[in-house]
Amino acid sequence: MLSSALRSMRTRWVTFIGSFVALALGVGLIAMTGLALAATFDTPDRGPERFAGAPVVVAPSDTLRVATPVGERTARLAAPRPVPQRLAAGLSALGRTAEDRTFPVRLAGERAVGHPWAVAAATPYRVISGRAPAEAGEIVVTAGGGPGLRTGDRVRTATPGGGAGTKTRTVVGTVADAGFEKAVFFSDAEAARIHPAVDAVAVHADADAVRRLTQAFPGMSVLTGDDRRRADPGPDRDSEALTAVNALLGTAAGITGFVSVSVVASTFSFAVAQRRREFGLLRTTGATPGQVRRTVVVEALVIGVLASAAGCLLGEAAAPVLAGRLVDEGFAPAWFLVGDATWPLHTAFWTGLGVALAGVAVSSHRAGRIRPVEALRDASVDAGGMPPGRLLTGAAVLLTGLGLLGWALVTDPGDVLKRKTYILQPMWIIAGCALLAPLLVRPLTRLLTWLPARLPGATGLLARQNASTGIRRTAAVAAPVLITVALAGSLLGTVATINEARATEAAAVSRADHVAGGDGPLDPRFVQRVRSVPGAVTSASRSTGVTVLEEGTALITSEARAADPAGLAATARLPLVAGRVGDLDDDSIIVNEEWETRTVGQRVSVWLGDGRKVSLRIAAVMRTGTGSNGVYVTPANAAGAAIDRIDVRLREEGDPSAVRALLEEAGRDTGTPVMTRDAWVTAHYPRTGGNTRAGLMLILGIALLYTGIALANTMVMATSDRVRDLAVLRLTGATKAQVLRLVTVEALMVVAVGTVMGGAVAGLNLLGVKGALELLSVSSPVVVPWTAAGGVAAACAVAATVSAVLPALAAMRTRPVELAGSRE
Repeated sequence: MLSSALRSMRTRWVTFIGSFVALALGVGLIAMTGLALAATFDTPDRGPERFAGAPVVVAPSDTLRVATPVGERTARLAAPRPVPQRLAAGLSALGRTAEDRTFPVRLAGERAVGHPWAVAAATPYRVISGRAPAEAGEIVVTAGGGPGLRTGDRVRTATPGGGAGTKTRTVVGTVADAGFEKAVFFSDAEAARIHPAVDAVAVHADADAVRRLTQAFPGMSVLTGDDRRRADPGPDRDSEALTAVNALLGTAAGITGFVSVSVVASTFSFAVAQRRREFGLLRTTGATPGQVRRTVVVEALVIGVLASAAGCLLGEAAAPVLAGRLVDEGFAPAWFLVGDATWPLHTAFWTGLGVALAGVAVSSHRAGRIRPVEALRDASVDAGGMPPGRLLTGAAVLLTGLGLLGWALVTDPGDVLKRKTYILQPMWIIAGCALLAPLLVRPLTRLLTWLPARLPGATGLLARQNASTGIRRTAAVAAPVLITVALAGSLLGTVATINEARATEAAAVSRADHVAGGDGPLDPRFVQRVRSVPGAVTSASRSTGVTVLEEGTALITSEARAADPAGLAATARLPLVAGRVGDLDDDSIIVNEEWETRTVGQRVSVWLGDGRKVSLRIAAVMRTGTGSNGVYVTPANAAGAAIDRIDVRLREEGDPSAVRALLEEAGRDTGTPVMTRDAWVTAHYPRTGGNTRAGLMLILGIALLYTGIALANTMVMATSDRVRDLAVLRLTGATKAQVLRLVTVEALMVVAVGTVMGGAVAGLNLLGVKGALELLSVSSPVVVPWTAAGGVAAACAVAATVSAVLPALAAMRTRPVELAGSRE
């Protein structure tokens, strides 16, 4: 059996090479993304950075811990309470201390982080030029980390509070860049005036003595050894960066795996279908159905093992390239590297082998089941229907996808807008339509070629008939196009539609004419001047967060804004479903419909941004919307957060030009940008999708590259199988140019069929997103990614045309009489 399979493979090497290439590339894709994904499971070992020179660090705990019946639950605090002054004073009695204050600084228009100079001794920073700051107007900056500043330069700085505001200060020294922040050091007195709260204390004393003293101050942590890293800026930045990369690569693995498995299965099935005449001859010479099936399975096994092994080698070589690309594009941190995990290679190998065997299982069973005469007759014209197994499987998968979409729309429309749902759910519908492609190809082909078939000349008519009678060939070529166009349209269109909906929702909520801030604490002088602008009503708000325990086991943190109720009511139209904004006070909260407790008048226990637990009355309830409708509290429950946004609305008697001029003047004097509402919404709710869209474009680019290669591979297989047909055309008088034109038209027509089916599937998925938005009472148009979908279709058209014309051109080098008389 093995020797027979090897002889068959030598005879039909084009078909088997095509299957080998498709499978090897598919396994390579799975292995490449799997190896990169495995590298996201481990973060690099890092020691303390900022406080590497301090034996003990006392800092507020940034973690909320709540005991539940199923164990302790944790959540990140938005604004941990500062170190109490009594504790700082007590620590100074134990040994030498340095109080750290951390606050944002605008240095010549760039973002930096401010600290008092006293804490520099506990950090890696050392003066490399100049001296330490001693006066209020003096600073030390990071060498190479700022806008080219040197000792002696005068630079404009903006700080958030303490009456410091925006000033021009002198650079009296520079320190070496530590690599984890852009630091600006002030004198101790100036830093205390800007930011009175103590964020951490570096202590040179016995750790046990420090712990005993700190026990009387709940919420404080004593950090030693590697735990000192918890006081570094962004202590979880490595794990958070890997979480983002993990999500991206997990999506990539799902999409590329789906595309490769679908294309490989289609290619193997087509390769077996090409050999119907060969199977008929085997049956007439006495081969039993079992022998035919075993021959095909052995061939698939040989190709599967060799191609899967080659694919693993290819994926192993390509994974570092993918990791480097992720770093270059800013998706992964600079230290991200592919490790030495082996499980992705095992997964890719066995997946490839399993797909190869599954791809031929149904076709081989069908080929071995028919009678010899039927096999020969069936080999003449490929007009048979779909196998019942594929028909039932395709229908089941399609109905599952539609059912999941319908269930989500009925039970939880907001779930449709979540990344996991809008990435995974469309794959069911796409896979179902790809399986049913042979059923859809004939009527769609005849519809699309109705007009070309009636044009002068025989090209259109011949292309129509060839595609209509070669259902398996047409479906095998159209399926990759369908999958890729549908994925591009569904994923990119969904992201763009959701972003457009969020921007529309934000614009509808705001009644402000001008907005300032949103990127950090505002200068107190700016806030004061804006509040005194005549003819305008203002609402100064703060970013914070609240955490609630739902169902007794889940800690859920919601973004919140703290604002004065009167100003909030004047500058915003919250999408309320119950209650009134005016009922908000220091003892209440405005929640949304996602909360477990959401009845006006009921009380709910929440933890504020600093970890304090309070009981608040529900004053109003907002609809869920796209998920951007957070929570509102008053400044008393903002955990000391600074004002970071001001909404300004003109009064009826106000002069628009005068108000705008005063706002712009205040913004220029304090370095604060002031925008119109529409400009602010555009800046903070971009329609392009940001990193999510860029990540999907990278993933779809990989999938498109594979689809293009697989499409070319299938076209070469299909065209090579039609050498005798092309020779017959030559013998009937067709010129080489006419034959090549026919091959080109057929290739473009098949791509058009796949594009139309893919576009229809993408449209169905986008209609599901639109339905979810309507059910969430968000009125926003569907954004169709015409450019991306058109680019995918054009790339497929180029690949298909070139891959069909080149084999045909090569075949026509041989005399038509010799080709027409050849046998398989």
